Amino acid sequence: MTGGCSIRAIWILNRLDAVVFSRRFPVVEKRWRGTCKSENETSTEGDLNYRVFTSLPSDSELAAAFVDRKRREGSLRGFGVRLSQSAEGSDSWLDDPITRHIIGIYINKEEDGDSNVLWPLILHTKGHYVILVFPLVEPRHLKAYVTLCNRSDCGIAVGVEDSISSILLDLPSITGAFMVAHAIGDIITGDVGEPEVVVSASPSVGGLLDSLTGSIGISSISSRAKPVAAPVASSTPSSGAVTGTVTSDAHRTGSRTLDKDALRTFISSSMPFGTPLDLSFPNIISIKVNGFSQSDLPPADLKQPAWKPYLYRGRQRMLFSVHETVHAAMYDRDEIPDSISISGQINCRADLEGLPDVSFPLNDHIEVLSFHPCAQVPEKGIDKQAVMFSPPLGNFVLMRYEAVCGLGPPIKGFYQLSMVSEDKGDFLFKLRLMDGYKSPLTMEFCTVTMPFPTRRVVSFDGTPSVGIVSTTDHSVEWKIVMGGRGLTKSIEATFPGKVQFAPWKPKKLPPSSAFGSIADEDSDIETDGNNNSMVNIDEFLMEKMSKDLQPADLEEPFCWHAYNYAKVSFKIVGASLSGISIDPKSVSIYPAVKAPVEFSTQVTSGDYILWNTLGRCPSAAAATKV
Repeated sequence: MTGGCSIRAIWILNRLDAVVFSRRFPVVEKRWRGTCKSENETSTEGDLNYRVFTSLPSDSELAAAFVDRKRREGSLRGFGVRLSQSAEGSDSWLDDPITRHIIGIYINKEEDGDSNVLWPLILHTKGHYVILVFPLVEPRHLKAYVTLCNRSDCGIAVGVEDSISSILLDLPSITGAFMVAHAIGDIITGDVGEPEVVVSASPSVGGLLDSLTGSIGISSISSRAKPVAAPVASSTPSSGAVTGTVTSDAHRTGSRTLDKDALRTFISSSMPFGTPLDLSFPNIISIKVNGFSQSDLPPADLKQPAWKPYLYRGRQRMLFSVHETVHAAMYDRDEIPDSISISGQINCRADLEGLPDVSFPLNDHIEVLSFHPCAQVPEKGIDKQAVMFSPPLGNFVLMRYEAVCGLGPPIKGFYQLSMVSEDKGDFLFKLRLMDGYKSPLTMEFCTVTMPFPTRRVVSFDGTPSVGIVSTTDHSVEWKIVMGGRGLTKSIEATFPGKVQFAPWKPKKLPPSSAFGSIADEDSDIETDGNNNSMVNIDEFLMEKMSKDLQPADLEEPFCWHAYNYAKVSFKIVGASLSGISIDPKSVSIYPAVKAPVEFSTQVTSGDYILWNTLGRCPSAAAATKV
């Protein structure tokens, strides 16, 4: 995770773009200045000696530069694409969406030219705060970035060697800086609980012992009551419960105010001298609150890792929980293929005494994105890969991955919406759930929502073949499968109906709007709504209602009125959709101990979108072969 990662500075800004917290690391800055001095003595750019910015700005300078960038880029994150108003040297000039997350700012640009650029700054938003993390990179990387910002061509064409992506791939510090930003964001909002580990309802290896001791069927498990005591303590059992969840009772900070003391404690302990070591906030708080005693010391022949400050004592067992998220764009059109993908993670909890190593075979049909620092990453290309790790205390994310959905989409079909007048529309759903899925896969719930962010729903008329329907001011919600009625076989669900909206009131853009040129050049909305040659009433009504719409907020791309869609939410348990699985009998622990191993899965929906087959919709253009 942190190999080659050092942090120069951290800034936190509030909604008024004022710096409310900052931290600089002098040791890292000394390394930067030394590198810059050597670089400036030997490097030239053309006929000019190229000099990089060797000092960090003050908080007020940073805030002013950040506001200037936000004004120049048009929003907090920026466009991410080159537009007519993009200025040479700006992030949007690079024409790459990654510049919405990794940004550059200029300090007093009018005075010093390009030598005062701060890059790369990791931009992360959480709650009402903006977190900027400034990792250490080499001056040559900064030079390459500035060169790209001043090139006349742009984009991320395939085969181009010099691009922002090729620069970032050479910077492992970027990954570490993102992890630091996300950890700080979680502390700010109080979201510092450990990842969920679901306890299986059916016994696995050692399951009989677990059943006798009452660990199956509990509603929750505390993960860190006391660091040196057995950190698993069952809560009051529920007679009707069949599954449990391992949760954390770790210290949580307030989400409404910035806890600067908690931030200082976390930063000084997790990244001493600017080098991230252990970004687990519960570990940091446990050390601060409990300290260490003589009984906490490991055996002399064992080296205790930073992610396991305390040794576990108590009944031993291991829990693996696969959490997968399904993303899909369903078009039901011949010219646009449907898109479906899976992102997942393996959460783990290893209640094992001492400092053991754990290993198990890994499926070769997934694309692993990242591992926990405790894991030894297997080499790609090996037929039978094995993951080996020295687990920390409590719950943790062992690995994250991407995969294809081998079983096909869990919900497929089509959604149609046709506007019969300005304020009335007819819609039709025809869906098939769990087609080709078999036991033990079970769909616990499924809900389809039709959002109308720019229209107010007055009434609707229609009866679905299954489920119930409810409405809000801006949506119609269809609950197909509800809690307590799990679906284990394929069914077909239809829902024809009519929806009535409040009278349409177009919102005019102010003449001075900074987004005026964006709407003119980048909107897919036609401006001529008086074309009498139209023979399709749907197109005529769409043009009439959408010609005065404000452009979509780049933070919420599904707000366009022309882009009618329905969003599906569901949860499936019993097995993964990617095919990934961990056989409890294949899990090896060294030194060998008798510890039961449990494995569970759950699959939830991410952005699972059904696009209106009668309306316009965004889609990625397929690459053409030259």
